[in-house]
Amino acid sequence: MLIVPGFRGYKLREQRREADRLVRDYIYNALQHSRDDFMSCLQSLTDAKASELVEPMNRLIAKLDIVAEKVNRASYGYSGFFDSVKVEELQLDNMLAYDTQLMESVRKLGDATASFKADLIQGKLENTRTSQQALGASIDNLESAFDQRRAVIEGVRV
Repeated sequence: MLIVPGFRGYKLREQRREADRLVRDYIYNALQHSRDDFMSCLQSLTDAKASELVEPMNRLIAKLDIVAEKVNRASYGYSGFFDSVKVEELQLDNMLAYDTQLMESVRKLGDATASFKADLIQGKLENTRTSQQALGASIDNLESAFDQRRAVIEGVRV
C-alpha cells in the first residue's frame, strides 16, 4: 500500500487521529477517577455531618461531570472530505501538544483530589472549604483550556 500515491500521508494522519483519541480517552478516564474520589469525599463529609460542606462538594462533582462529558464528546480531531473545516497534519500536531498539556493539568487535578480525599478520610476538615475552592478553580481552568481546544484544531491558536 505504500506505493499508492498519498497513502503514506493518509496513514500518518490516521495515526495522529488515533493518538488524539487515546489522549482524550486518558483525560476522560482520569476525570472519571477524580469523580470517584469526589464521591468518596462527599460520603466522608456526609458521615462527618459537615452539612455546610456537602453542597459545595455536590457542585464540584457536577462541574467535573460537565468537563468530563465535554472531553468525552469532543470531535476526534479529523474532518471528512466534505467538512467545511479541514484539519491538517500541522493542526493535529498542535492539538496533540495541547492535549499533552491538558493531560498534565488532569494529572495535577487527580493528585490534588487524592490528597483532599486522604485528608477527609483522616478527619481533617479544617481546610476543606479552601481545598474545595482550589479544586473548583482547577476544574474551571481545565474546562477553559479544553474549550480553547477547538481553536487549536482550527489553527487559530498555536
